[in-house]
Amino acid sequence: MKEPVYILGGGRTDFKRNLKKEGKTIRDLITESGRKAIDDAKIDPGEINAGAVGNFNAGQFTKQLHLGAFLPEIDPKLRGIPTMHTEAACASGALSVLLGAQWISGGFYDVVLVVGAEQQKTMSSLDGSDVLGAAADYHVEKPEYGDFMFPKLFGKIAQIYIDKYGVSEKALAQVAYKNYAHARLNPLAQMREADLTYDCASQVSEKNPSVAPPLKVTDCSQITDGAAALVLCSEKYLSKIGRDKSKSPRLLGFGHTTDYLQLEKKDAPTFSTARKAAANAFSMANLKMRDINGVEVHDCFSITEIVAYEILGFAEPGKGAELAMSGATALPQVRGEHVTGKFEFEIPVNTGGGLIGDGHPVGATGVRQVHEAYQQLTEQAGARQIQNAKRYLTFNMGGSLTTSVAMIWGRG
Repeated sequence: MKEPVYILGGGRTDFKRNLKKEGKTIRDLITESGRKAIDDAKIDPGEINAGAVGNFNAGQFTKQLHLGAFLPEIDPKLRGIPTMHTEAACASGALSVLLGAQWISGGFYDVVLVVGAEQQKTMSSLDGSDVLGAAADYHVEKPEYGDFMFPKLFGKIAQIYIDKYGVSEKALAQVAYKNYAHARLNPLAQMREADLTYDCASQVSEKNPSVAPPLKVTDCSQITDGAAALVLCSEKYLSKIGRDKSKSPRLLGFGHTTDYLQLEKKDAPTFSTARKAAANAFSMANLKMRDINGVEVHDCFSITEIVAYEILGFAEPGKGAELAMSGATALPQVRGEHVTGKFEFEIPVNTGGGLIGDGHPVGATGVRQVHEAYQQLTEQAGARQIQNAKRYLTFNMGGSLTTSVAMIWGRG
């Protein structure tokens, strides 16, 4: 990158909230998270040169678009800055981070505010699932899969994976169990008060019904209202304000790819196009898998996390389930007796709970992942802190692994 890009500050909302019940809207999510990020950055809002807002489908969820116009409501000094809205389904937030980073790297701006936001608790689950269906090839796949299209799409991916590699469904339960356990360590996670046992996660029951076999309710990410925000800046600006760049997380590398929209046209469960995004990020950062201390992956469904292990190179094809069952991707304090304990290396994944435990406000997720990386790299993660974390990878994807964005962040 021509100009190094750093995270100067970050903020997020409590993902357990219901904005409609509070009488609030997506405007409030954007302004609240944006103010928190600016306050955390400890800069004058007037120093911000531009803004990006990641959002998937506020037009249908809330009847509100033109979201960049809410940034001046964070502070009057932001009135007049250029803003842009990014959309790529569940990868919308990561694209807003990339857009801000590329603006800085290209020398266009020195300080950029990035916000990801989504308000989803505005309608019934059936209507909401139809809105989410726009992230798929709607007019082709809706007639085939019907209502609740995405659980069925990922149920198919799970069945393809299980059939191809002959693995047990127990690995799906382990991912769900782990991410709920991580969420209990996160004071802002949607499922922080839920007590999911491994036995409950691994069995179909009245409490945990089948949704799209082999996926059960606990294998699914949450319907969430939430936002996250970051202040990104150039090295030149960091020096100008006298901050220590060795203590500020820096973007070391990224990869961004787009596959066909329709699942049938993709090479599931390999997802070679998504693998290119990961390979590009590692190549740009000049790092290898073993150099990474923590990972945020897009666990919209438990199978996605397992597939992501393989996409990112942490497991060989067909071995992602084995990695999940080993316990290597869990923080040590949440590993249960059911894990095998057979692993060559430890790599905590989704330390804040991921989409399953922390929540999945669609357009905010990519920004929230980077915010988790920021907290880990600046040792602000509290009970879920990875000791001496210096390299952190985020992997955000949209659709049925259609848009993939991998970013590697580091400090020191």
